[in-house]
Amino acid sequence: MAYFGTTQTGEDVEKVTISTDDLTVSILTFGAMVQDVRLAGVAHGLSLGSDALHDYETTMGYFGTIVGPIANRISNARVRLDGMMYELERNENNAVHLHSGADGVHRKVWQVASQTPDSVTLALTLNDGIAGLPGQRDIRVTYQVSAPAMLTKTIDGTTDTATCMNFASHIYWNLDGTETWDGHALKVAADRYLPIDDRTCPTGEIASVAGTQMDFRETSKPQIGAPALDHNFCLSDGKQALRDVLWLTGQSGVTMTLATTEAGLQIHDAATSRRPGKPCYEGIVIEPQGWPDAPNHLGFGSITVTADQPYHQTTSWRFSR
Repeated sequence: MAYFGTTQTGEDVEKVTISTDDLTVSILTFGAMVQDVRLAGVAHGLSLGSDALHDYETTMGYFGTIVGPIANRISNARVRLDGMMYELERNENNAVHLHSGADGVHRKVWQVASQTPDSVTLALTLNDGIAGLPGQRDIRVTYQVSAPAMLTKTIDGTTDTATCMNFASHIYWNLDGTETWDGHALKVAADRYLPIDDRTCPTGEIASVAGTQMDFRETSKPQIGAPALDHNFCLSDGKQALRDVLWLTGQSGVTMTLATTEAGLQIHDAATSRRPGKPCYEGIVIEPQGWPDAPNHLGFGSITVTADQPYHQTTSWRFSR
């Protein structure tokens, strides 16, 4: 563990590096983020990050972080729990709640609960009212690497009263180390997706990918902007056992296979996000999650957790070259 920097509010941030045979991963306590992923024999990092904490506090707010307690968007910025309506921050276009706003876990400094050469567990407590939601909530994220080159992340959340949890990893991937992700091949095990409105919120329709640009059931190479991507792909109607759901391959031959327990997978093309001095579309974001805006759509599944029904997610990334 090494000192990485001090936040604008005076909190120290640490960098933890874990490694196995062919994989080395750097984790920051700020946002419980994946800062760097390195595969043996590949000269460049596979994920996009920065060596400057200031970048993460300003223009790179979501790069590599865990987002939550509610990832993605709540279209009307409110949720109902046990008959009570909770108003959430309207931090996108003064109307939509995105990634839990300024109180989201991506802005928090997590504590290192335990560490080994190949794993680290980070812990965070959200007091009642943080991010606009009820409950004293305890969140733990564990990153572990295993041979030959797999990173596994588990997220566990407990609460003392009914609340909402839908966490996601927000890592930007570029397996080639190139200026943009153009040329990457993509396969997704989803035969449905959620169309979006002009606010990037789900319309409520659950649409078939067949005959659309959203059909990645067979490996294909999406073009930048064709289709524009910031959509949830429907893997299942609820959480499942850990299973492979996405395959991403760079022109360099580096391949990433993603497995998750989650029902959805948001794919975002980074059309509007960039690192300092870099272009948009530099990396592609792949976010395992529950379906977005679920509290506003009966068919989208529940993101409510209780003291008796805590939150759990497992996601893994396997790399080869």
